[in-house]
Amino acid sequence: MDGSTNSLDDVSAESSTEYPDKLSTMEVRLQAQEDEITLLKSSLADALRRLRLHDQQIPLLKQQLIAVNPAAARVLNQSCYVDGFSKPCRLSTSSLDGFNHTPNSLISNTAENGEGGAKTIPSHKPSTSERCTQTDPWIPNHESFPLALTRRVQSLSLEDALLEGTPFTDEIQTKEEDADEDEGKKDQTWSSIVEDTIQPTTIRTLQQQHSKSSEDSQGSCPQTPTSSSPAPPKEPTSSPHGGPLSPIQEGEKTLARRNSEKWKEPQDKTKQRLSKKAASSTNLLTRSPSLESRAKDLIASAGSQGSRRGTQNQSIKMFIRGRPITMYIPSNIQNYEELKMDLPSQKLDLDWVYGYRGRDCRANLYLLPSGEAVYFIACVVVLYHISNQKQRHYRKHTDCVRCLAIHPDKVRVASGQTAGVDKDGKPLQPFVHIWDSKTLVTLQQIGLGIFERGVGAIAFSNSDGGTFLCVIDDSNEHMLSVWDWNKNIKQAEVKSTNEAVLAVDFSPTDTNNIISCGKSHVYFWTMSAGTMTKKQGIFGKYKKPKFVLCFVFSLTGDVLTGDSEGNILTWGKSAADIKTLGKGAKETFQIMKQTRAHEGSVFTMCILQGGAILSGGGKDRKIIRWSADLAPERECEIPEKFGAVRTIADLDGEELLVGTTRNAILRGTFSDGFVAIVQGHVDEMWGLATHPTQNIFVTCGNDRQLCVWNAEDHRLDWCTTLEDSGLCADFCPNGAVVSVGLSTARWVVLDLQTKEVVADLIDGNEQLSVMRYSPDGSFLAVGSHDNFIYIYSVTEGGRRYTRFGKCTGHSSFITHLDWSKDGKFIMSNSGDYEILYWDVASGCKLLRNRFESKDREWASYTCVLGFHVMGVWLEGSDGTDINALCRSHSERMVAVADDFCKVHLFQYPCPKPKAPSYKYEGHGSHVTNVRFTHNDSHLLSLGGKDTCILQWRMKGAGTAEPKEHSAAASPPENGT
Repeated sequence: MDGSTNSLDDVSAESSTEYPDKLSTMEVRLQAQEDEITLLKSSLADALRRLRLHDQQIPLLKQQLIAVNPAAARVLNQSCYVDGFSKPCRLSTSSLDGFNHTPNSLISNTAENGEGGAKTIPSHKPSTSERCTQTDPWIPNHESFPLALTRRVQSLSLEDALLEGTPFTDEIQTKEEDADEDEGKKDQTWSSIVEDTIQPTTIRTLQQQHSKSSEDSQGSCPQTPTSSSPAPPKEPTSSPHGGPLSPIQEGEKTLARRNSEKWKEPQDKTKQRLSKKAASSTNLLTRSPSLESRAKDLIASAGSQGSRRGTQNQSIKMFIRGRPITMYIPSNIQNYEELKMDLPSQKLDLDWVYGYRGRDCRANLYLLPSGEAVYFIACVVVLYHISNQKQRHYRKHTDCVRCLAIHPDKVRVASGQTAGVDKDGKPLQPFVHIWDSKTLVTLQQIGLGIFERGVGAIAFSNSDGGTFLCVIDDSNEHMLSVWDWNKNIKQAEVKSTNEAVLAVDFSPTDTNNIISCGKSHVYFWTMSAGTMTKKQGIFGKYKKPKFVLCFVFSLTGDVLTGDSEGNILTWGKSAADIKTLGKGAKETFQIMKQTRAHEGSVFTMCILQGGAILSGGGKDRKIIRWSADLAPERECEIPEKFGAVRTIADLDGEELLVGTTRNAILRGTFSDGFVAIVQGHVDEMWGLATHPTQNIFVTCGNDRQLCVWNAEDHRLDWCTTLEDSGLCADFCPNGAVVSVGLSTARWVVLDLQTKEVVADLIDGNEQLSVMRYSPDGSFLAVGSHDNFIYIYSVTEGGRRYTRFGKCTGHSSFITHLDWSKDGKFIMSNSGDYEILYWDVASGCKLLRNRFESKDREWASYTCVLGFHVMGVWLEGSDGTDINALCRSHSERMVAVADDFCKVHLFQYPCPKPKAPSYKYEGHGSHVTNVRFTHNDSHLLSLGGKDTCILQWRMKGAGTAEPKEHSAAASPPENGT
């Protein structure tokens, strides 16, 4: 216990770090590197998976084409490239029939766009050992041709020489041995001509065409020439390509191909083989599109180069970090382009803020004459009326609030914020707001563009009625500045120290005297004519503490400081020590008295009206009341679960408010003890789930706390400590139990009534990311970072779990999943932006054809990738920009949690880019999760590092608003 408490003291004492910008930069770099590594791993795994899939598809494609005509292999062997997308292949002599003649022969090539112009290329016969590749294709005499021509020459196949309506004959010099050799090389050359990304739909199309071809061959198809009636050759005919062509009739259909310049009369056997091949090739080419055409269609469906989305027939493609993601358009959408995206029918209004920032901030809890306690968390300053249990919120800050000060009139409030960054990573400038606590109207903004990194400490002057405001920023020099805040004029500025500064205040009797303290120092400042002079407190014979954490002014004018050694030091002026410092030495501030107060640090001190002093300890968690001459009078200890004492506020002379290091605010007295009126998490949160029938929700996070909240009464019902960090949760549809996934591959199920663990299981060896019950509660899906989804059958009202199966197929960790309304199918997303569908009822099978799932209805919609939510992604988004989303139960809205501290509200469905939305600020960190309550009356959002839970009330949208509406830009009542 001693070691842990000492560690807590050190962390608390160093809350204002020396180099916060370096720490932030390192965290950003580390996160970026982790993202890149994850993407590289997932891309590699995905490539291997696709290669395996293609290896399975290639034999089927080969069988289908050969079944149509065994001679198809010869036709395909004559193609070395398919629109520049084929793999490297060996050029055989049979595939170069168009080039095996005299150097004077010319081969014409038609441009890919199908226009009539033709260019001629001198022929050349390379050796059979030469290879062609996409990056370095073999081009005959390529040095004599312009670069624009090389793209066309990459594709030399039978169809390149075909023009619609042109006669066709085959008069190539062929030997029977060559034909047999070509037949034997089919398997070797096949992989070089099949385009890499042929989809399963291509196979089904070929099967349909094969069936149709078989029917036609038995019915209306013209007779194929046989050996008994060979087609006699006719006179050569001039071709529009510029090369000699010979026609051959097959019913009323004619095809055309190039002829060699020289040919000999073939033997009868050769004629038979050639005639059969020519006729069957004609059937093949006229009845089904070529592989080249299919490849072009696939590429065209991705949209133009550099675009994020493209449409092709019944699918639309979006790109995230360069990776294409295909979305299939549901059947009920007839014209995707005519879809109109509107603002949602309702808006959000901030209803309640759960939590308090006590773990790393100090002097941040005050009581107003109105009966409201003032404190902050994330970007919100909360005014909580203790008796009425109502909250109001000041929300004009753009990043986390760091400090508070109350004006002597007890009405006006000053609050300072940290710098932060925008969504592009650019730093935002910190500032101080002075505002009216009655009207929540901002009276003044000071320091914008002057303060660096953040505002660490602020204080109003007292003796002059609060005319001046002293500010210390978080720059390396911790600049101290004094402002006439009402006129927004800076009176003085000076470099304070390179060490951390934790507190600052004016003397209650003289505005020109200011005191600051921090790491190993106490400074006494004097302001005169716009300049600041500093005198350092001398510790002398007393041990110099590591930190001076707080100070107050006694009624006699003495300065009392509390330090990390557990002492209260009384400071006073002393005459100059001429013997030690020499002639001309000035008076100094030295320690007049040392009082042992606490075991561990003295975190806070407070002066009561009668002159008594309150001190709060860290390690011992004690609150001690001292007389004016520092004689102890009373003491009490706060419960260990709430942490150490962070700050104390006097409620009515007897009752106190206590802020703690575990983000709780306690109310009580020395005699009756203390109870929590505000509680929250103390570390990053990720897990959030709402009860299916009640206004209850659960949260969990890295602090290992599972908290059950009452959204109607705005209070914590109960919490329990988990063995590891909780990352995800979900309620069973009967509402009796809740399952929680942990960071160590374990997951537990707790009974909401008894609070006991009714199930404890382990899946894999990596953290769990999503838990989701089926709509009827008969199954539970557990998504893991090991790329698997584990399916359990659920019995006994959610208290018994039996492994049903495992969904295997993702190439990266599972991020989100949803069940279909019939409870038979699952839609899942992964870290490499995959969308996969699973047939759970048939044994957790992966549905290869995602097109078949386009009309399926989903019981919930939390997957961030899908056709119905494609519009929530901004143009150029990174794949991690959206952490979570949730569709309302009415299926009319979708809420989005992003990486830039914002909550968005879109209409549902939202399938088109640049969809309008309402945008809401309040979080000071990435928003990790969002959920609607069971009746859509409220929306809940979790902040990550800010440990804040915001509860938003749904309300009618009223009149039309701009497409993007920032909640912080206008008062809450105007439609945030």
